[in-house]
Amino acid sequence: MPDDNLVKISDLSFAYDERPILDGINMEIPRGKVVAIMGGSGCGKTTLLRLIGGQLKPTRGSVQVDGRAVDRMGHEELYALRRRMGMLFQFGALFTDVSVFDNVAFQLREHTDLPEELIRDMTLMKLNAVGLRGAHARMPGELSGGMARRVALARAIALDPMLIMYDEPFTGLDPISLGIIGQLIRKLNDALGATSIMVTHDIHESLMIVDYIYFMSAGRVVAQGTPDEIRASQDPFVHQFVNAEADGPVPFHVAAPSFGQELLRGVGNG
Repeated sequence: MPDDNLVKISDLSFAYDERPILDGINMEIPRGKVVAIMGGSGCGKTTLLRLIGGQLKPTRGSVQVDGRAVDRMGHEELYALRRRMGMLFQFGALFTDVSVFDNVAFQLREHTDLPEELIRDMTLMKLNAVGLRGAHARMPGELSGGMARRVALARAIALDPMLIMYDEPFTGLDPISLGIIGQLIRKLNDALGATSIMVTHDIHESLMIVDYIYFMSAGRVVAQGTPDEIRASQDPFVHQFVNAEADGPVPFHVAAPSFGQELLRGVGNG
């Protein structure tokens, strides 16, 4: 019987050479749910996605996807697992020299032996799901930022993945496009019976669509909970993040000697 958690991260640490990035991370991503990972820039969120996808191997601990340790997989097993994953990169990362249709069809042509007629039908189906079937002949340069992100989403779900990962899906979008992408993430996850992990800074949009949130700071999980628990949280870090306050556990000022003492030293040196 499969585990209720599609992704399980246990005592995970990672460092680039001697520079620690993640330290003792524990997370569980239940099947069928949308889970957000939040935190300030440089706290290790995107590195965590790379560890789940097998691009990086942990320094300590383990990452399990569908009950199997990703870091122990050989090349063939890892590539087979990745074919069951979809990825929406920050800013979409579309192939700029091919059409919208060919961007979405790429996955199907690369990883299946389906006839071109069936690939055509499936590609148009995915584009229809994101509202862009009518734009299939356009080039990426002819799209707005929001449309390009929707094409990238159609490409991410082309193979009906069991796990979809989103790296800052809302970055640079206007309010209408941001709302559309948020609702598509929720609806497509539920329609596909998939599981989604979303790395994002956008707390307000996320609280409307996710099932659970992990907050990270300095490579650690510092808070977690459902959207209702996060809204009601009295944790200082969560409060600062949710309310976009300039000062708190994440300080506004970089540590420095007393400003008054520093000014007096300057007068003395004069």
